[in-house]
Amino acid sequence: MNDVTHDHDGTGQAAGDRGASGSGGEHFPVARWQARLDELRAAHHVPGATLAVLTGGRIHELASGVLHRGTGVEVRPGSIFQSGSIAKVYTATLVMRLVDEGLLRLDQPVAEVLPEFGTPDEEATRTITIRRLLSHTGGLTNDFTHDSGRGDDCLARYVEAARGVPLDCPPGTALSYGSLGYVVLGRVVEVLTGLTWDQALKERLFAPLGLEHSMTLPEEALRFRVAMSHLGEAGRDPDPAPAWDLMPRSAGPYGRVLISAGDVARFARMHLDGGTAPDGTRVLSAEAVAAMQRREADVPDKWTVSADGWGLGWTLYDWDGVTGYGHDGAAIGQYAYLRVVPGAGVAVVLLTNGGAARRLYADLFGELLAELAGVTMPPPFGPPAQPPAVDLTPHLGTYRREGVVITVSRGDDGAARLRYEFVDGMKDFSPPLEADLTPVSEAVFAASGAGSPFGEDHMPVVFAALSDGTPCVYVGMRATPKVA
Repeated sequence: MNDVTHDHDGTGQAAGDRGASGSGGEHFPVARWQARLDELRAAHHVPGATLAVLTGGRIHELASGVLHRGTGVEVRPGSIFQSGSIAKVYTATLVMRLVDEGLLRLDQPVAEVLPEFGTPDEEATRTITIRRLLSHTGGLTNDFTHDSGRGDDCLARYVEAARGVPLDCPPGTALSYGSLGYVVLGRVVEVLTGLTWDQALKERLFAPLGLEHSMTLPEEALRFRVAMSHLGEAGRDPDPAPAWDLMPRSAGPYGRVLISAGDVARFARMHLDGGTAPDGTRVLSAEAVAAMQRREADVPDKWTVSADGWGLGWTLYDWDGVTGYGHDGAAIGQYAYLRVVPGAGVAVVLLTNGGAARRLYADLFGELLAELAGVTMPPPFGPPAQPPAVDLTPHLGTYRREGVVITVSRGDDGAARLRYEFVDGMKDFSPPLEADLTPVSEAVFAASGAGSPFGEDHMPVVFAALSDGTPCVYVGMRATPKVA
């Protein structure tokens, strides 16, 4: 594959594009990294992938594999993938534009802007702020799956339906990753702009940044080469999923921006350039850009999405003193990764459509970021060769949040066991997951046997406490308080 971008009908145009950000050399060895992308993609059974690298002020786009194993259509630069939760950073950027315009305050209670917003806890409803939703510290859950239809009122209907959904934990007591809060933020955007979230994104981000390969609705994506999700067992080539898009329209603000890797890099370049587009148009104030990257909360689980902390939308990283930001995304068979190293003017984007994408990311980004930005990424998560002896007793018991019950017990052999069960409105989502827990430290365990959406051998299970002292367990970045 060549370092090219493609316009709407698939024809090629000049390689790369330039911006003001970045330092260092102009020469990126495209052929070498193309070969490495091809090699690693095949080794990890990923059907197709696109890679965009911003370095030296220039964006390079590479592609490998196929969009659909059933049709054999090749991936090309400019092909469209589902971004999953990277969409949250787009919504956060829209919200910060409203703050810039004086229409919103970060510490303003959500209910002041959106009177229809509510939770079963009246006091919590009064105290949840815009800042807390952006930083996942509002206590709202990630597990409220509700299809509110395809109409322009889908976010309004979702927010109304969510009023009865219990919180994961009290506001401000912990970081608990939650998509529901981002739908609420999307609705705030709609109320303050008079536009649908989809239209606000087009007019306020895509247009000024020239993002021609970014959209939100499936019918818009069909103008381009579009990646099909693939599902299957680890270690084998996966098969095409039964449907391309399994998300409702209301998932948009937290999980459905449809994008090319190059357009994600262009979006990241705006943040690197202090909020300006390549033509000098100001999209965000420099103050808003800096605020998004400022740490708002620490993350007890530092492995599920490689997070060291959270800002306003951004996941924050500390690679042995080299700081960065970015986000991961998953959309039922498609996985996306964005890492930005501001000190080096580097951004790297990987979009995939199945297989062991997490391992492809770890291998490829480990090599790319070391060479381009001096970053040493941490090794893959797993138990040590000699697990420490840990007193399991404080962790035994039942933990519960909306839709999920987690039970930690001791087996007949004395080893720790975990049962992850969906209940209430999510009871038919999946059969219960069972896992063995191997100690990594006093509070961190490696789960095996439960499976993982990222194709890992081990999944982190982290025991911590809310700020009010209530014990909790983190699985998948969600805080689940102990109830028994």
